[in-house]
Amino acid sequence: MLVVMMNNQLLAPDAVCQGCLMADQAGQPRWRQGQLRCGRLLAQAESGQPTQYECQMGFRIAHIE
Repeated sequence: MLVVMMNNQLLAPDAVCQGCLMADQAGQPRWRQGQLRCGRLLAQAESGQPTQYECQMGFRIAHIE
């Protein structure tokens, strides 16, 4: 599951991605084959930490399993 991290909040991607030009046709992040295609990997996650990305709009997105 992807979540958008803002300050001390976790938001669903559809609350943020609906207005993004990089989002897919359903207004969701472009998540394909375990990678965020509309962002970049920030740093390899340490054990127990979720993988984090920065999207084109500057939001931090985490992949939580």
